[in-house]
Amino acid sequence: MESQPDTFRGAPPDAPREPILTLPRALTAYVVLIAAIHLRVLLPPEFENWTIDVFGFIPRRYDSTLLNISFPGGTGAEIWTFVTYSLLHANLTHIVFNVLWLLPFGSALARRFGPVRFYVFMAVTAAAGALAHLLTHEHSIAPMIGASASVSGTMAAAIRFAFVQGSFLSFNRGDADVAAKIPALPLSRALRDGRVLGFLAVWFGVNIIFGLGSISIGAEGASVAWQAHIGGFLAGLMLFSLFDPVPRAIANATSLDSPGDA
Repeated sequence: MESQPDTFRGAPPDAPREPILTLPRALTAYVVLIAAIHLRVLLPPEFENWTIDVFGFIPRRYDSTLLNISFPGGTGAEIWTFVTYSLLHANLTHIVFNVLWLLPFGSALARRFGPVRFYVFMAVTAAAGALAHLLTHEHSIAPMIGASASVSGTMAAAIRFAFVQGSFLSFNRGDADVAAKIPALPLSRALRDGRVLGFLAVWFGVNIIFGLGSISIGAEGASVAWQAHIGGFLAGLMLFSLFDPVPRAIANATSLDSPGDA
């Protein structure tokens, strides 16, 4: 008979078990906000374009070699667009693509962090993605929009605990709230786990393929901002511990889950 991880032994036998993919309120509110903002497509074209120019991330806005050229939004836009671009999307396909990745990873992270930490984390990883895009597209006039950098950040943060026994991607798991609160592995130990390394290899490989092939997702003629994805991912991976409210696991007490665990 399969034994349950120690995490679940203290739970009452009649404790509710919430499905893993049930959206927590913080993530639901985030998705609703993105959907509501997307109603901008109902505006006349000139106002929709103005919205993208003011709230999208435009690298050339920060080009110090430009003289007497102003961009909509002024000085304020140089600050807020590091985050606001992530709330704009090209079309419904673009939104659905990001939301599908948020279902497992964003849900686990929102439960673990709570609303405030989760929203700040999304903003920080969005800013990291924008910075990476700026460093690699210094003179680009094309606005960057989409939550992919933040989504990448949630994926990176989640793998710090995703494969630990009892967590949401492990073979042995319970209800969603408990699975999201499994103590995370130290980064150095997580990077020695084969499944984490495999996940990293596939993730980086797919993004590099997107970049080298100039593959488009979500908008006709718009290429994937893969450098922003990597910026958000690295920020999520490295900054996870600053946001994580769950105490670190004792090294010898935390086990990585495997199909043969009993």
